[in-house]
Amino acid sequence: MTVHIGAKPGDIAETVLLPGDPYRARWAAQTFLQDAVLVNEVRGMLGYTGTWRGHRVTIHGSGMGMPSMSIYANELIRDYGARTLIRVGSAGALPKHVKVRDVILAQAASTVGSPSRTILRELNFAPCADFGLLSKAYAAATAMGTPVPVGGIYSSDTFYDERPDLTEQLVRHGCLGVEMETAELYLLAARHGARALAVLTVSDHIATGEALPSDQRETTFGDMIRIALEAAFA
Repeated sequence: MTVHIGAKPGDIAETVLLPGDPYRARWAAQTFLQDAVLVNEVRGMLGYTGTWRGHRVTIHGSGMGMPSMSIYANELIRDYGARTLIRVGSAGALPKHVKVRDVILAQAASTVGSPSRTILRELNFAPCADFGLLSKAYAAATAMGTPVPVGGIYSSDTFYDERPDLTEQLVRHGCLGVEMETAELYLLAARHGARALAVLTVSDHIATGEALPSDQRETTFGDMIRIALEAAFA
């Protein structure tokens, strides 16, 4: 057990999918895993371990924002031996060619600040995805016929951002989308020698205001989970 995870030794698989929402973790485990067992519910952050095509996998909530991601990723890696961590979450699209329902593969993640900033100090470290996971995820998405833009994203530490000038520069520099966790996940994976990837469903568009209707989210998010599992075990 750790401060935030009540799982016993051996309860957590080496491969962990990390949705932000604990209820999405429960849905994904019930939908995609065989013999899924609840292994954590401390503070309502649900985690399940089961198998997918014979491979052992854990699906565990990570909460909202980089500080929360930092807590769970640190403990999963250091205390439970997780070696492959794949964020499966939503993102807002930035450029017009990225559409709602697309699945972004985050090759790299920029940020203004994260919990790792105090360690890196003046260094603008560029955290990136594991290439093996990235290439397998791209192949899986392509085989499924899912539109899958690949490139850099922005991990924001604020949800209600009021920086249209920053948004303009992100689009200008080819940033595909914005979310709140990936930069810290990639930094922690680099620090601890683990593999990481973010597979992100575009749920809304920052420029146009278009948003994915709630009754269509489950099917689209299902594509994201399938891509992540294929990337981990293909």
